[in-house]
Order: sequence, then C-alpha cells, then structure tokens
Amino acid sequence: MKVYFSHGKDGVPQGSKIQRLASIASEHGCTVDSIDYTDLMDPDQRVERLRDILKKEDESFILVGSSMGGYVSLVAAEDVRTHAVFLLAPALYIPDYKQQEYCPATEYVEIVHGWSDEVIPPGHSIRFANEADCTLHLISGDHRLKGAIEMVEDLFRRFLCRVLPGQ
Repeated sequence: MKVYFSHGKDGVPQGSKIQRLASIASEHGCTVDSIDYTDLMDPDQRVERLRDILKKEDESFILVGSSMGGYVSLVAAEDVRTHAVFLLAPALYIPDYKQQEYCPATEYVEIVHGWSDEVIPPGHSIRFANEADCTLHLISGDHRLKGAIEMVEDLFRRFLCRVLPGQ
C-alpha cells in the first residue's frame, strides 16, 4: 500500500507533521510519497496534479491531506480508486474553492480537527462528517495541530490498523 501526503497552502512536502506520519506509515509497511505543491496556490490546480499522479498508480493507495491538502485529497478521491482518506483540519466549504460538495469513492474517511482552529472552523469538518457519515475526532488543538501531534500520530496508527489489509 502507498500513502500519498498532500500539504497545506503554506506547507512543504517534507514538513514535520508529514515526516512524523510518514514514519508511522513506513512502520506499517507502506511506501510513502509527499507531493510538492509549493508552485501552485490554486487548490483545484493542486487537485489536478494529484489526480494526474494517481491515475498512473498501479498500487493501492491512501490519501492523507492537511488543510488545503485535505481539500485536494478529498476532491481527488472522487474519481480515482482510493483505498482510504485521512484528513487533518481539511479546508472544506471554503467560499473561494471551486468544489463545495464532496463524495469520495471510498468507504474509509477519517478526520482530525482541532477545537481551537483559527483558520478552518471545526464546524466545517462536523458538517462534512455528518453528511458523509464518517469518523471525526475533535481534539484540543489549533489549525496546525502541532501541540497535539502525539494524539494525531496515535489516531493515524489506529486508522492504518483499521484500513490496511492484514493489520
């Protein structure tokens, strides 16, 4: 299984959060790739980049996205055969973003969002989780979830144990 990470608007492909989660994915026998979107500010151009990469993928994969990368991962999951999606404070229902309704083609979607998120209101994740009937973890933390990284790591480990075959 391969895990593709999509960073947020101001993030980088090898940011500390991605590195920590990539290490966990590797421990579970997954290969990892972190897409570089630093040259693209438009979220829908990022979606197209990810779709183009995924359409060439032969291996089953999981998408992990943070903030704008959460939007990118969720939208891309609508028309590629995604095994599972794990979202961190996803930028959903943002007025300037092209897509406002989401229907990923996977049964495994899980969200982690901080109660004190000052960038993306937790209500956006609550709304999506309610509409999609997916798992949502609201935890103590801000948008970057930096102060709650150990909790995020634990939730990601549990997620992988649930969705990976034979775990």
